[in-house]
Amino acid sequence: MAAGLRPVWAVWGAADTVDSCVSCALSAPRRILKKHRTCKGSFVANIKSQIKRNKTNEKARLRNKAVKSSLKTAIRKAREAVAAGDLEKATVAARAASRQLDKAVSKGVIHKNSAANKKSALASKVATLQG
Repeated sequence: MAAGLRPVWAVWGAADTVDSCVSCALSAPRRILKKHRTCKGSFVANIKSQIKRNKTNEKARLRNKAVKSSLKTAIRKAREAVAAGDLEKATVAARAASRQLDKAVSKGVIHKNSAANKKSALASKVATLQG
């Protein structure tokens, strides 16, 4: 081990920096908090059920990340249509964003109150165009 570096297990539970990941000597320096993710994105586990749980959690995290990204895009398109002053495009984009927000709520990606706040904000911005 290089001089000045400590093994990851020495800093678990502490907010300290480690200059390399356990499984990859090429990774960039990172902050270590309660748990450590290896380069592959999974937590180190020995128990079979926990290994499976880590895999399913990672799949869900990636799926949720994709849904949130598409939500941001839909909301941005609606805001851009409002900024451009195009009522028809803004209405269509706001409906699409509202639909995506409702789907995200039903899948458990975001909280229903968060979706309601975003839908309300979009609707009020579109309403300013109507006069």
